[in-house]
Amino acid sequence: MPGGNSFFIPGRAPFRLEHRDPVLYYLQRLRDEAHRYAIGAHRRRRAKGARENPLDAIPGVGPLRKKALLARFGSAKAVGNATLGDLASADGVSRQMAKTIYDFFHDDV
Repeated sequence: MPGGNSFFIPGRAPFRLEHRDPVLYYLQRLRDEAHRYAIGAHRRRRAKGARENPLDAIPGVGPLRKKALLARFGSAKAVGNATLGDLASADGVSRQMAKTIYDFFHDDV
C-alpha cells in the first residue's frame, strides 16, 4: 500500500483514509503541528548552544577577562589550547587565574 497517508495499527492490516476525509485532515494538522513544535524546539536549542561560550563557565572569568582572552587568542578553542604562560600574558589575567583557566580546559578528572 504505497503513499504517505497509510496508517498502521498493531494487529490490524494497514489502511488508508479517503483524500477528503475530515479525519485525515485532522491527523495531517496534528502531524504538522507536532513537526512545527519539534523544529522550533530544535532551532531554539541550537541557537542557545551557538551563543554559549566555554569561557562563561570558568569561575572568575567575567566579561572583561573574556574579552581580553578572545582578543589575545581569537577563540575559546585557542584559549583552551594555550599554554599556562600564554594565558598569563593576556591582559587582566594573573598567574593564578591563568592556572584556573588552564585547569578548566585540561582537567582529566
